[in-house]
Order: sequence, then C-alpha cells, then structure tokens
Amino acid sequence: MRNNYANTAQLKELMTAPPMTAARHAEVMRQRNARRRMIEEAREAKKADEPFDGDKR
Repeated sequence: MRNNYANTAQLKELMTAPPMTAARHAEVMRQRNARRRMIEEAREAKKADEPFDGDKR
C-alpha cells in the first residue's frame, strides 16, 4: 500500500510552487510511457519464456 504521508513539504510550499510547463509535462509523460512499455514487454517476454532485451526498439 502506498504511504500518503511520505511527502513532508509544507502546504504553503506546495501551493506557491509554479505550475509545471507543458514541455516538462510532455517529457514526464514520455518517460512514464516508456517505463510502462518496458514493463509490459518484460511481462510478455516472461510469459513467452523469451529473454528480455530492454534496449531493443
């Protein structure tokens, strides 16, 4: 289970932080999608009993 109390930032710090730029958001989403894709490929390779090569694309 995820610990919701791990972030020790004060509310004022969170509320006064500048919003994420569109470019940064796009970069974060690309990284998240790449990680998810790699995990899915590893799971599929495990089911098929194939060695997983994370660098193939």
